[in-house]
Amino acid sequence: MHTVRQLPFTPPWRWAQFHQYFSLRLMPGVETLTEERYARTLSVHGRSGWLSVRPARTYLELSVSESLCDQMTTLTALVRRVFDLDTDPATLARHFANDPQLGPLVVATPGLRLPSAFDPFEVAVRAIVGQQVSVKAAVTITRRLIERLGQPITPPPEAPELRWLFPTAQAIANASLEAIDMPGKRVAALQHLAGAVSDGSLVLTLNQSVEELVERLCQLPGVGPWTAEYIALRGFAAPDAFPAGDLGLLRAPVWGDAGISAKALTARAEAWRPWRAYAAMHLWHAYASAEPRRARIKEEGFVPTGAPAR
Repeated sequence: MHTVRQLPFTPPWRWAQFHQYFSLRLMPGVETLTEERYARTLSVHGRSGWLSVRPARTYLELSVSESLCDQMTTLTALVRRVFDLDTDPATLARHFANDPQLGPLVVATPGLRLPSAFDPFEVAVRAIVGQQVSVKAAVTITRRLIERLGQPITPPPEAPELRWLFPTAQAIANASLEAIDMPGKRVAALQHLAGAVSDGSLVLTLNQSVEELVERLCQLPGVGPWTAEYIALRGFAAPDAFPAGDLGLLRAPVWGDAGISAKALTARAEAWRPWRAYAAMHLWHAYASAEPRRARIKEEGFVPTGAPAR
């Protein structure tokens, strides 16, 4: 038994964008994805269960396990944020219409949204794990964390692949991770983050501004501006978050073969406020789509060594 609800949105909204986003980052055992459905495990107020979404023409169909039916209001709001169902594409189109770089990109891919995550802590973990490695390598390491430290659950008949809850902050903070295949400094950064979340000294919220959140995160060892901005963007769907040091943003084809510096991009992005995160979506999309090599990046999730994984 489960509960089903329809979540409307204003077209255009592209299931293909979200399918690609999840397919590159899928956490086996926690998430599952088919051509027409995404599902995952999660815990809400101490109760574990699952949800799934299926796209229709003007709405998402949300299904929730019986164990979480009384959390439907919370889960509805969460899914609307993760799948960016409340953005008005016309507002974004007007905002970028006269921009020489972003205007043509928005016209070419109208309705491009801001996919985010179900839990900011998951994003923070994955952002640290993904520093300086490919998306594929980051997924492999995250899978090891899940299999070693995740809480097993009884798989639902509808999705027998869903066997784990993502590890808690306490589990990661207290684990022995020497053989997890990450550099020692990155392991230390991950466990420092997990320990701070576990003991309450770091609360992952966006109560004030993106800048305030980024400042708090950058006080953690091993967390720099890119990681902090990425957590704000993907973990909270902050519409003005902007990881200016990201390789894909710096080498987007709108900047020509030479690319652009992070300092110059930061200055250029001031014109895109308060929607810089959507500018990032369009620049990443253009970067991945521009050439056969970049198409391969899009398909395989490859990011050159030394670049952050998006």
